[in-house]
Amino acid sequence: MRQIPVDTANATVMVAKAPQPKVKDRRTGEIATDKDGATLMVVEVMFSTPDEVEILKLTVPQSGVSEDLDMGTPVVLTGLVASPWENEFNGQKRHGIAFRAVAVTSLTAADSASKAA
Repeated sequence: MRQIPVDTANATVMVAKAPQPKVKDRRTGEIATDKDGATLMVVEVMFSTPDEVEILKLTVPQSGVSEDLDMGTPVVLTGLVASPWENEFNGQKRHGIAFRAVAVTSLTAADSASKAA
């Protein structure tokens, strides 16, 4: 699957919905994991540029999610990529863009860490 790096340099990013485990199968409640067995999380963020505002649903490994990500928390996205996808279900073609990041870090936590150093 093709991965397209997303430039976040001119964006303001805030948590729109607190992190939740990513569900692989809604019928069974099975939680999604990556190829190494690490739990995947979903973090919804408000991604604002000078031209527009979007709500993005990101998949992030649990180890890359700051603990203090409440709604409205300003964050930094590390390694954000977009991947186009398409599939067919019951004869209907569906398509979209999946977003994945290596980490979502609270700016408050990052500022505290840099001041302590």
